[in-house]
Amino acid sequence: MPLTVTTWNINSVRLRIDLVLRYLAEAAPDVLCLQETKCPDAEFPRSALAKAGYEHIIHRGMKGYNGVAIIARRPLREAGRLTFCGKEDARHIAAEIDGDDGAPVLLHNLYIPAGGDIPDRDENPKFGHKLDFLAELTEWSERLRNDNSRAVLVGDLNIAPFESDVWNHKALLKIVSHTPVETEALNRLRDIGGWTDAIRHLVPQPNPLFTWWSYRSSDWSAADKGRRLDHIWVGEGLRPLIHSHHVRREARGWERPSDHVPVALTLAG
Repeated sequence: MPLTVTTWNINSVRLRIDLVLRYLAEAAPDVLCLQETKCPDAEFPRSALAKAGYEHIIHRGMKGYNGVAIIARRPLREAGRLTFCGKEDARHIAAEIDGDDGAPVLLHNLYIPAGGDIPDRDENPKFGHKLDFLAELTEWSERLRNDNSRAVLVGDLNIAPFESDVWNHKALLKIVSHTPVETEALNRLRDIGGWTDAIRHLVPQPNPLFTWWSYRSSDWSAADKGRRLDHIWVGEGLRPLIHSHHVRREARGWERPSDHVPVALTLAG
């Protein structure tokens, strides 16, 4: 059986549980990785997801901010919770799931800090935190490169690394999420860990590809000022299994949507 993994910054899982259930019913991924759940662990909507056929759930949350979760139809085995920059702010969770060949696949679900509005670490501590987070994440990825062969790293990485990942490359060079210091850091993180950007593997540059559209636009679809902030990377051992993808753009137009849309990757032998 193929393995389909979706990543989605849901921007409050309790507020948008109906959208989550709609997506699960329509797309039926094997795994859904959520970011920005904004939900304490005790209040996570496990029962609604279980009723939808997704009984295997691990989550790491906090009130009002951040939070990550992995939801699956197949059994999960929790595989760690990383902490970066000395902050217990619920930005990573990992789990193992059996692949179609019976061997385990390691899932890493990440929510990288957004970084605020000013791309200067001296003027904006949030931007400094983002760069420090990326540096620690890169060190971790380099140390574990050999263990990443059958791993999938997903999440809202809050960086659009390539020119065709944003609606206007030149206009966004000084905008947080597409500044050179951020894109260089993310590209180094990917390369040093031996990861393949699975969606760009299937949709090579210079084809435009977006997963996020700002709430500030009165007509997000017509303006189409998007960015690709949500990513799925695979280790070297899974690269030959990259099969297909789906960016569910229409979810941005659902009632009370997240500003991100689901991004799915199917691995198949």
